[in-house]
Amino acid sequence: MRLPLVEFLIQSTQELDVGPIVKYAALSLLADRFYPSLSRFAQGNDKANWLLQPIRESNLQLFALISIWISSKIHDSCPLPVKCLKFLGDTTIKEQHFTTRDFLEAEVVFLQVLDFEIGTANNAFVFFEELYIQFKGVAKVGELLNFEACMDIMDLVYEKEETSLPHSSRLLAASILVASYVITVPKKKWEFPVLPWVKFVTSCDEEHIIRIVTDILRHVFGPSCLLQDEPRKQRRKDGGVPFIHFQKVLCGTL
Repeated sequence: MRLPLVEFLIQSTQELDVGPIVKYAALSLLADRFYPSLSRFAQGNDKANWLLQPIRESNLQLFALISIWISSKIHDSCPLPVKCLKFLGDTTIKEQHFTTRDFLEAEVVFLQVLDFEIGTANNAFVFFEELYIQFKGVAKVGELLNFEACMDIMDLVYEKEETSLPHSSRLLAASILVASYVITVPKKKWEFPVLPWVKFVTSCDEEHIIRIVTDILRHVFGPSCLLQDEPRKQRRKDGGVPFIHFQKVLCGTL
């Protein structure tokens, strides 16, 4: 149920036209913290709220809207009013109708599951934005890095549970910048040693970055986009790029 829930939240942020920081802070609250803790909280609480007994898709969609609401309260000078969220819920949540009182009750439950710890300073977007600004300041090619494409890749990372959950926000941000460089910067401009630079700035492990970037590229371009066992200059008809070629591109040594 995690993927449909993440997709619902992303679509909802587009409908509500919130800023990136609100969107990704909400994703961090929901996908990284609330959803993984939900079953344990419900099982350990004999008097769990009706919204958790049972845990229905419609209830999870309500909690997705709640995560956006909380994030907006944290990051927006004029937070989203509950009536906007309720209106969106009325049009997008098909299985159940939720009242304004339900929204208020769901907010309390959401906070209880998080043990009222709602800090969002460590989400991947915060680290990525800092990294993106630094990169544009040190490399001419930074002007060619498409910010919207970077955000699309971040959406993809959150949609893939096996990519987002096991790794730190800083490592995810570093990997997203490197993947965005490979995807959006024209090949003729691949000259900046992006991988050594990211490793130096973030102190993240190079092998971990390459592993996540490889996973992102394979998901975007298909499983054959990076080939481990072919010579450097060899190209396959399906567009596969030898893995050693990929590594040299990242290090700026090609």
